[in-house]
Amino acid sequence: MYRKTIGLIAIVLCAVAAGPYPKMAPLDRYLMSPSAEIALARTAAPPSVSANATVLVLGRTGYSTAVHGTNDFTCMVERAWTSNYHDPGFWNPRQRAPICYNGAGARTYMQIMIMRTNLILAGKSVDAAFAATSAALASGKLRPYEMGAMCYMMSKQQYLNDQGKAWHPHLMFFLPLKSQWGADLPGSPIFSSDDTQDHVTIFMVPVKHWSDGTPAM
Repeated sequence: MYRKTIGLIAIVLCAVAAGPYPKMAPLDRYLMSPSAEIALARTAAPPSVSANATVLVLGRTGYSTAVHGTNDFTCMVERAWTSNYHDPGFWNPRQRAPICYNGAGARTYMQIMIMRTNLILAGKSVDAAFAATSAALASGKLRPYEMGAMCYMMSKQQYLNDQGKAWHPHLMFFLPLKSQWGADLPGSPIFSSDDTQDHVTIFMVPVKHWSDGTPAM
């Protein structure tokens, strides 16, 4: 059972798509109406968190603030190019990943995703976009990860890739690369992914309910 679970996680993380996505689709296929994107972004976390969060929406040149929140959280809907560099679904226009960052996550990991998005929408190549964010992390232009940086990904409407689709509601924690939490060990409820490009280890903790309170399978 453990190996089967790890195998499923690997499928979700690698986003093994059913069909090829060799290049970026027309931009309109990645965009949503602002009202629909705001509503979808808020499903990333329970209403007690997301109802008063800042909300970003994607436009033709990048993300902008659509709602100014009153708590320390920022919700948005990430697209496929926030995936791993070698992800075969990197240009999948179907991907919609509602995510809600706490303050530390928004000041650090979210800024990498925003910078990458801006570069991609400006026409930069994948190589150039990843090189630029990596250089910005190394130089300090992008802030180092703060202790406590995390996010909610509990939307039942999430579409992470063509294979895993919604996968499972979960929390993610962002720590310096090669951090150890006992993840991926037999019986551990924590899964991990080391991302050398973004200089981060991501710990994923599945939870029992979607953000709307319904139980997850």
